[in-house]
Amino acid sequence: MTGRKVLSVENVTVNRGSRTILGPINFSVKEGERWVILGPNGAGKSTLLKLLAAMSFPSDGSVEILGESMGKVDVFELRPRIGFCSSLLAENIPEDELVRDVVLTAAYAVLGRWNESYDLWDESRAVALLTTFGVRDLGDRLFSSLSEGERKRVQICRALMADPEVLLLDEPAAGLDLGGREDILRRFAEFSADVHAPVTILITHHIEEIPVGTTHALLLKDGVVAVSGPVNEVITSEHISAVFGLSINVAKEGERFFARAVS
Repeated sequence: MTGRKVLSVENVTVNRGSRTILGPINFSVKEGERWVILGPNGAGKSTLLKLLAAMSFPSDGSVEILGESMGKVDVFELRPRIGFCSSLLAENIPEDELVRDVVLTAAYAVLGRWNESYDLWDESRAVALLTTFGVRDLGDRLFSSLSEGERKRVQICRALMADPEVLLLDEPAAGLDLGGREDILRRFAEFSADVHAPVTILITHHIEEIPVGTTHALLLKDGVVAVSGPVNEVITSEHISAVFGLSINVAKEGERFFARAVS
């Protein structure tokens, strides 16, 4: 039912030694929403995403994911319900792994195909996802032989393979040229427009990489929330300038945002 709370972070802090790198922070996401998280380097974006991916625990406060409280649930049962796409994952994919198997093995939440058995539904879903993101013809290629843009699209397919209830994307367009960036944003926008698509949270440094269909935005600065809410109320010249410490003019064309420094 629309409006159900899917993710909740309450009074959370994350410490590294004597230093607080995130928080205190409060943040919640409801069913049907599409979020983007922006902020400067070191703002705490990836740290927050790892909490939401059930890959790390807070030093203080509570994190609830899909109705389960972190610290009171088996994370190995929870993680398959969360699709996670990150460059850290790509670094752990075996060099001799076929593209098709990179996606398929997500059904067992493993990296590297071994003795698992996959049924026709698994194989059909993997092919359908590779088709949706324009890399079906690369199924028999080695993942290590792909371009950066092709790898990003395969990683998104893998993140979606287990039909997750939440999809977390850590800079999916980073390192891509203009054509690659626009292609992946277009395909992702088309996919997320489906009413059955999972709740999505995407991290980026650049407002030009906010996909069409994004409903909400959160700006982080120095580990705390600077502002959050409906995307059109958050992504403004005033807010972006304050968070990045530079006079920036934000413009919107259609459903896309653009920014430039004010001289």
